Parts: sequence; C-alpha cells; structure tokens
Amino acid sequence: MLQEFKKFIFKGNILDLAVGVIMGSSFGAIVASLVNDIIMPPIGLLLGGINFDNLLWVIKAGDPLPPYATSADAAAAKAVSINYGHFINLVITFLIIALVVFLLLKSVHKMLDATKKPVEAAAPTTKECPFCASTIPLKATRCPHCTSQL
Repeated sequence: MLQEFKKFIFKGNILDLAVGVIMGSSFGAIVASLVNDIIMPPIGLLLGGINFDNLLWVIKAGDPLPPYATSADAAAAKAVSINYGHFINLVITFLIIALVVFLLLKSVHKMLDATKKPVEAAAPTTKECPFCASTIPLKATRCPHCTSQL
C-alpha cells in the first residue's frame, strides 16, 4: 500500500498541481500587496485620504459606541459591521488576478497555435465524370456508371 501511495504522489500531474498551487498562492499574496500597498493608497488619497480597508457600515453598535476608526476597533468593541472597504480591495485583487490569468492563457494559446503545423489538405482521390456527374476514382479512364471514355 505504501508503494502505491508513493507511485501516486510522484506522478507528474500531482507534482505539477502542487507547484501550481504554491505558485498561485504566492502570486495571490503579491497581487494583494499590490492592491493594498500600491494601488489603493493613491486612490484613497484622491478620494479624501480614506483607507478602503477601514470603510465599514455598523449594523449593531458595540461597547464603546461608534464611531469606529477601523474595522479592528469595531471588532474589538464586538460591534456587528459590514466591512465593504475590505470587500472592495478583494474585488480589485480578484480582477487583477483574473486579468493576469487571462493574458497568460491567451499568450500560451498563441504560442501553441504558432507551433502547430498547418494541416495539409489531402490530395483528391476522386474526380467527377463530365458526362454523368458521378464521382469516380482519379485514375479511371472510363466511367463505371455511364461507360464514357474519359
């Protein structure tokens, strides 16, 4: 049973999948940092110096009462809130990852199409009899349908 498990684990597809998951999670962290640390601060500055991660809507106040400066303050006060700013950051992160994956797949497909050899059209093996319009073999000298000399 251990030998079968080793054989399963070391199959190429499993290792490729593991590498893909690791690379994907690393890429996700990079994109999250790009959104949170590079893209959103200038946008927040243009919109009046707001931090999108701290945008929230309080449904039920906690103790102490609102206003809460950050979503962490609301959580510490045991307030119930909808953290829509964090959601906006996650949507932007998703859109960037989706765009990168789309561009990657598009370039891979373009590269695969360039390496494919064009399929040559097969040489015709039949022709049409000019007298009866029947399909006959290319090497025929007499039509088997109307017996005309070709």
